[in-house]
Amino acid sequence: MLVFRSLDELPAAWTSTVVSIGNFDGVHRAHQHVLSKVAERARALNAKSLAVTFDPHPVRVLRPQSAPLLITPTAEKIAELQRTGIDATLVLPFDQTFSSISPEEFAREIVTGRLRAKEVHEGANFHFGRGAEGDCNKLTQFGREFGFNVTVYPEMHRRGEPVSSSRIRHLLQEGKVGRAHQLLGRPFAILGTPAKGRGYGSRYTVPTVNLAPYPELVPKNGVYVTCTRIGRERFESVTNVGTRPTFEGPSFAIETHLLNFHPLELTEDTEMEVAFLKRLRDEIKWPNPEALKEQIGKDVRQAKRFFRLLHRGR
Repeated sequence: MLVFRSLDELPAAWTSTVVSIGNFDGVHRAHQHVLSKVAERARALNAKSLAVTFDPHPVRVLRPQSAPLLITPTAEKIAELQRTGIDATLVLPFDQTFSSISPEEFAREIVTGRLRAKEVHEGANFHFGRGAEGDCNKLTQFGREFGFNVTVYPEMHRRGEPVSSSRIRHLLQEGKVGRAHQLLGRPFAILGTPAKGRGYGSRYTVPTVNLAPYPELVPKNGVYVTCTRIGRERFESVTNVGTRPTFEGPSFAIETHLLNFHPLELTEDTEMEVAFLKRLRDEIKWPNPEALKEQIGKDVRQAKRFFRLLHRGR
């Protein structure tokens, strides 16, 4: 998949596109469905399939005090968009100037003039242009005027829940990672590096590793069954998200215990990904470290049982 960072980067040879425009935070099942249709229609029309998204998230520019933490930061979003099979993603810089474009100007100058769209595919709650004044009805009207067709998709539901970025954020904030998985179509995961200052050498010989401070959305504080990738290796794991209240001077950390651990190469720059599979319990302040150690043993046994059942089911 090609990635463009401005309208000027779009190839002049692309005479027509099939487009979907949105924030695509999470690249969840509804996004995946729309983008699969975009790719399908582009092939049928001998056009290019294109996702158009924004960086930063528009709310961070327009209402920073209420801006959401992201399910997928831009780099991870691009990686997930690539898996949908579209030809390219255009990441448009979003600022106050861009936000002032009227819906009509957006449709005429950008959708028609710069993207050269034959078709635009959007979810029913799509809004665009200054003050989010444009909606799917206006987009359809502009399409008739400027020469592109519009396909609007109704809200998707999965097991009785709306498939939306806001719903997924809410579920993660409640620690409901299993239900979030159903809407995302994959486990929720965070990508980063090991925490600095831990004395990592070329060979890492203990089974617990902390993730470096992570600025975006994490699940509710608690203990989870996880799968952790360190570099190219994957480990079954148990992860604590929280402040470690049993110890003095609590501070937030994402701490992962690797179950099938073996000594490995690890530096402060090693890529580390933690995927959340199941919530085990709340984070608790224990009377002493020995009680905490006993509980960790129970958590590990529960996690091992989870993975045994998972492997048996496969």
